[in-house]
Amino acid sequence: MASMMLAAASIQIPTYVPENYQVFLLTAFIMVLQSFVSSMPTKWIANFNSVGSTFNIIVLVVVLILIPAAANREEQGLPKFTPSREVWGNFYEGTDFPNGLALLMSFVAVIWTMSGYDAPFHLSEECSNANIASPRAIVLTSGVGGLMGWFLQLVVAYTIVDIEAALDSELGQPYAAYLLQILPPNTTLAILALTIICAFSMGQGCMVAASRVTFAYSRDECFGPLSRITKQVNGHTHTPVNAVWFNTIIGIAMSVLIFGGELAAGALFSIGAVAAFVAFTIPIFIRVFLVGNRFRPGPWNLGRWSMPIGSAACAFVFLMVPILMLPSLTGRNLDAAGMNWTCLVYGGPMTFILIWWIVDAKKWFKGPKVNIEHQMLGRGEGARTDGIAPGIENSSTASSSGESNRADKVGKMA
Repeated sequence: MASMMLAAASIQIPTYVPENYQVFLLTAFIMVLQSFVSSMPTKWIANFNSVGSTFNIIVLVVVLILIPAAANREEQGLPKFTPSREVWGNFYEGTDFPNGLALLMSFVAVIWTMSGYDAPFHLSEECSNANIASPRAIVLTSGVGGLMGWFLQLVVAYTIVDIEAALDSELGQPYAAYLLQILPPNTTLAILALTIICAFSMGQGCMVAASRVTFAYSRDECFGPLSRITKQVNGHTHTPVNAVWFNTIIGIAMSVLIFGGELAAGALFSIGAVAAFVAFTIPIFIRVFLVGNRFRPGPWNLGRWSMPIGSAACAFVFLMVPILMLPSLTGRNLDAAGMNWTCLVYGGPMTFILIWWIVDAKKWFKGPKVNIEHQMLGRGEGARTDGIAPGIENSSTASSSGESNRADKVGKMA
């Protein structure tokens, strides 16, 4: 998002070339703004994200229509659209690997972008009718997002003029460089402005989901003494504000990798994709291959498609995780500067965590802590009919009397 904003400035002022420190400072400023929004009461956040989600869909439809309609390829002596035989038959050689493997390596961008579909799960404790709203939101988010994203990729493939020039542009933002290849500057700036607004909304939604993950880990004492701070719930907003700002500090610190160049930033995206995929797949694997028919599905589920979809998901992840750790170069072309260090940066902390589990954590961690007495299939004696266990009205998931319905729209936040 910061790169897009600075790229827009470069279009307005052709002599301006963004510097890394400017990208870092603007990124930090944006994260701070998103953190303020993510610290609001849940109902306010839900309303903000509902507006943002609706705006995202409208903008995407507008862009899907506007780019093909306004493209000026013919003025450059090119056909209106790239011929289908080139779109579907040619491979851009961005790696030293064979085309089939290179195609799978390109999935890293899609995998990272699609990671937001887990947001409804992390927000389920604040969502009314969560056993229906959360899984439905996950399926709709991934389904609609994947379909609309596919359409956008098709539009790009059929209209782009020069892939290499877009990637190496001094604008520092390939999407902005691509738009400038086929659209007038003012139209490019208009689309960038809409995209920046959408990106802010998306990033803020991810910030909310990440804070709930941090809060859940803190509630389970996973951060040691620090958990005492990050598991606190603000008495005014009834949201984990400390977890929000903890994530902001970590995010800004990780943004320092901007100064490490494309290699460091690329490794960061690969780590995010690998870590998310592994985390999502572990419970799916357990459900499909270990629990099987003993699993008790909720009221909204995939029915008879659950097992085949789960099996396919596990197979896909087992295939993709090693591929996401491959460098783009091979043989004599590969050196330390071109190496993909994801395996080391991800494997190192995971090894430390496994040792910590064996040596200490397994002695005291007995499963996730919950704030709500669940009544599953008639079980859970003593649970109140409003779903809140006695004595925790002021805890992290309880509502004040004036905010009993504050989470009605959180299921739409993805």
